[in-house]
Amino acid sequence: MESQLENNLRLLLNSKLETLEKYLDADVLVYYGPIGNLNENVFLKLVEELAQDANRHKSLYILLTTTGGSAITVERYVNIIRHHYSEVNFIIPDYAYSAGTIFCMSGDNIYMDYFSVLGPIDPQVQNKEGKWVAALGYLDKINDYIEKAKLGTLTNVEFAILKDFDLAELRSFEQARDLTIDLLKKWLVKYKFKNWTKHSDGTDVTDEEKKERAAKIAEHLSDNNDWKSHGRPINIEALKVLKLKIEDYSDNVELRTKIRDYYETMSDYVRLKGFPIFIHDRIFL
Repeated sequence: MESQLENNLRLLLNSKLETLEKYLDADVLVYYGPIGNLNENVFLKLVEELAQDANRHKSLYILLTTTGGSAITVERYVNIIRHHYSEVNFIIPDYAYSAGTIFCMSGDNIYMDYFSVLGPIDPQVQNKEGKWVAALGYLDKINDYIEKAKLGTLTNVEFAILKDFDLAELRSFEQARDLTIDLLKKWLVKYKFKNWTKHSDGTDVTDEEKKERAAKIAEHLSDNNDWKSHGRPINIEALKVLKLKIEDYSDNVELRTKIRDYYETMSDYVRLKGFPIFIHDRIFL
């Protein structure tokens, strides 16, 4: 049975979400938690209900907080969302790592403030034990062992590890890496760069230039040698170096206050209920 505190927080959450929707003049969908542990049919049902609601808006904002997860699941999420909304924007009040970063790249715009961070696009895949692991970390270590073997410096322990590694599992890690890069390049060109038509000097932006920019961003975000860690936070300033346009709402006091008010209340509610995944829109809580 719901306690009075839980009921009050739930009502407060709905109120703050309504305030955010009115300010943005858009539908808002909140996703908090790992990507891949939620049945995709559940996500489908939630998006369909929101898109078919009598009070629906033309655009959708996804307020996203995630440590990452499955790139395959992200692809299905994007297919669902883009079937119903021609404009999709992402708000990152805190963090969106790995598959969450890939998810953001399918948006028309990404909203962050000085506290917000994305992460390297290091895909997570399930190993033989069913645990989610960072694919690039495994691939980097295997490549390191292979180079040592070529140089004749591989230890007996390292040889045993390399010999016993499941080649099919290794291939699945390579496929996950390739998929994340391909998705990033495709979505950046199709969605994020669709309104990028002019350079700063007034000349037209070509499709080839969009593809080249997307490829460089994907290559950099997937390079473990640059970021050193699966969970390395990448803030607005670092993203600007990559020439990835971010909508910085740090100085928009009204919007920042509304986002922060919602996020803090949501965090309290999630901790109280112990939810591993939390999804919220004006129809579902």
